[in-house]
Amino acid sequence: MHAVLHALSVTGSMAWEILWALILGFALSAGLQAVVRRSTVTRLLGNARPGALAVAAGLGAASSSCSYAAVALARALLRQGAGFTAAMAFEIASTNLVIELVFGGLGLVPARAAARIPADGVRWDYTTWLNIAFLLLAAVLVARFARTGGRMMLTMMGGAPPPGGHDHAPAGPGGPAGPASPASED
Repeated sequence: MHAVLHALSVTGSMAWEILWALILGFALSAGLQAVVRRSTVTRLLGNARPGALAVAAGLGAASSSCSYAAVALARALLRQGAGFTAAMAFEIASTNLVIELVFGGLGLVPARAAARIPADGVRWDYTTWLNIAFLLLAAVLVARFARTGGRMMLTMMGGAPPPGGHDHAPAGPGGPAGPASPASED
């Protein structure tokens, strides 16, 4: 029983330590999907050509995030039209694995690490303050989502179009680019 409680304690401590990174990753992923146009992502990262891979690796290295945020961002890139290879190049570059491999290849990484498993549970250090800050940010974003009709928007996005189509005017002389047509005026 002691081993199970210890395992749960270590799991809880780790979850607490990485909470800020998870929230940051999901917030960045949501921001990417909301702000960056799908056509832009498809144009820059939509294939496996060297140029797209260079752009993906450059963006990944510039973001230089933790692996949790990198996975969320790579998923968002895939959903926005990036190719699989470009999304993986972004993820690997953003987790600094390339830098770690270079330093390891040059023998600059110590052979024996002084890592230890935290046995004392939750501590008040910088990750605690990051957790609190990102929990508050998440609460503000969820409240804004609820206040601005986010649930209704998600419901509308998940359903099929209404019978008979939408109320859009046809493109062309009577459409959105031209003068208003009698059918579109209410």
